[in-house]
Amino acid sequence: MTKTISAQDLRHLWISGAEVALLDVREEGPYAEAHPLFALTVPVSEVEVKVPDLVPRLGAPIVVYDNGEGYAAPAAARIAALGYTDVAVLEGGLAAYARLGEVYSDVNVPSKAFGELVESIRDTPSLPAPEVKRILDAGGDHVVLDARRYEEFTTMSIPGGQSVPGGELVYRIHDIAPSPETLVIVNCAGRTRSIIGTQSLVNAGIPNRVVALRNGTIGWVLEGLPLANGADAQGARPSDEGLARAHANAARWADHVGVPVIDGETLSRFRREADERTLYTLDVRDPVEYAAGHPAGFASAPGGQLVQATDEWLGVRGARVVLYDDDAVRARMAASWLFQMGWDVHVLDQDADLSDDFAPRDLARLSLPNRPTITPAELAAIPDASVIDLARAASYARGHVPGAWLASGPELARDLLKVPGDGPIVLTSPDGVVAAANLAVAEAATPRSVLLLEGGTDGWRAAGLPLETESRHLSPPIDAYKRPYEGTDNAREKMEGYIAWELKLVAQLANDGIARFRVARAL
Repeated sequence: MTKTISAQDLRHLWISGAEVALLDVREEGPYAEAHPLFALTVPVSEVEVKVPDLVPRLGAPIVVYDNGEGYAAPAAARIAALGYTDVAVLEGGLAAYARLGEVYSDVNVPSKAFGELVESIRDTPSLPAPEVKRILDAGGDHVVLDARRYEEFTTMSIPGGQSVPGGELVYRIHDIAPSPETLVIVNCAGRTRSIIGTQSLVNAGIPNRVVALRNGTIGWVLEGLPLANGADAQGARPSDEGLARAHANAARWADHVGVPVIDGETLSRFRREADERTLYTLDVRDPVEYAAGHPAGFASAPGGQLVQATDEWLGVRGARVVLYDDDAVRARMAASWLFQMGWDVHVLDQDADLSDDFAPRDLARLSLPNRPTITPAELAAIPDASVIDLARAASYARGHVPGAWLASGPELARDLLKVPGDGPIVLTSPDGVVAAANLAVAEAATPRSVLLLEGGTDGWRAAGLPLETESRHLSPPIDAYKRPYEGTDNAREKMEGYIAWELKLVAQLANDGIARFRVARAL
């Protein structure tokens, strides 16, 4: 019989700081409409792909829920099959939780709510779009720093801006704005990364005036101001002098907050204890630096994105976290924010001895079936096969096997009943892994033979076979929430609604009472 847990007991785990991972096993669309503060989005069809990285300890408590769709019990069984030993279903699902605690819309809510709390407590300086536009038009000594990922920046940005992802701001600022007279304007698409980026520079004690572009590119567009597309300017890496100043600033602030710095021996102890206490080891440098070389066992988590989207890396609330860089700046600044968000976070000293023989621990993995398969060439020769694609809708829209139907992962069994024809069913997904994970579900749902496309859609492409973009949906795609702060085609009412929603998050946090956030005061 599946173990259960009440909403009250779940909330007590958060309040007490105990370990627990809460997984919403619906698709992202419904998740983004309503979920508890610390819930992660892990659709039941993607359990085998997503859970091992989000929950690296097999003994960590995991709670799953849905909203009456019937996904929770199958998800719990699939998680247990990965080797997890403490899996429970939330009694009454989302509806029962909502009677006791706050539910939140949107995604990455803990980080966004924390950002709003920071602005409220620290009175983070900002300027509205029209005033920033007047400053830019007047010329003078200023820089506009876009704190988002480079890919977001180049899609659309403030004219004249340059890309400096949030985790890099304190690291690079002294060479970007060497004069203390330079006005520094920080922006993102909405609010959070603007607030956290601006406050990071303020916390670091740089002499410049620093302001956030209030409401980011959303605020800019709502004022009828044009955005640039395809910009590619990037803030320079620090000189030796700039790095020395950044190091001193980051160390002073991290010490003030109370971030512990550990040596290699302590990291080794944490790793020995990882079967009893969940441990995340993350490299917060730029992904290019990470790819060039990194300590064994550390995953890439660029600092600004880690603070902006903690729930995409840290699945177990109450876990232990160790951050690494090789400059003594970026890890300290990222850790200072995670510390204030209630995480037990540590910085690995950049000079730590990592000479011990570290063997990466095996994450939970299910031995996925690799039979029955069909090669791309064989599939191309079968005219009555029905290809079912379990990609996310956005990936499917960019290109898929000709004639493929897009199915809902959690509702695969239902969707297969709608597939015309009586030939074999061929399951695919971008790399074939999600397809293989759902083979048993498909076989139980249809009397037709079910095959796996060898190598998934990537294998089809690698074989030199064509893709198409014509859509065939077995059910409405609800696997992704359309973020009103990304891209260039957002409706005005959606953008206005998003800003209004963010501004209410501090009140929701106060009413909920589970966050354990604490904003550090100025030095």
